[in-house]
Amino acid sequence: MGLFDSLVGNATEADIQKVEQTLEQILIEGERIEKAFQILRDLIVFSNRRLIFIDKQGVTGKRIEYHSVPYRSVTHFSVQTAGTFDLEAELLIWITGRENPIAKQFRKDNSIFDVQKALASYIL
Repeated sequence: MGLFDSLVGNATEADIQKVEQTLEQILIEGERIEKAFQILRDLIVFSNRRLIFIDKQGVTGKRIEYHSVPYRSVTHFSVQTAGTFDLEAELLIWITGRENPIAKQFRKDNSIFDVQKALASYIL
């Protein structure tokens, strides 16, 4: 189920130990991963200090962008569910000092709400 979900764009919870190994060079002293979701090749990671977006780019995925957002910088967020003819739902996160929100696409299912609940628990 996990492999199929990630192939079609559903968010699945990622193995925290594997994510910590992947982010070994990124994490600071005392920082720990508490929750992580995989969407296709990308990850949304919740640490005890910040939100980290991991965006694998290119055909091979060797080029990786690590986007760190301190929780205090998130001003608000929203979930746009998929309509009858839409294929995707969208999570939008607005950050202080940035005009446009960070947008993440999800398939038409309830996985977007798992990510939204995690985000709410860290932000609110």
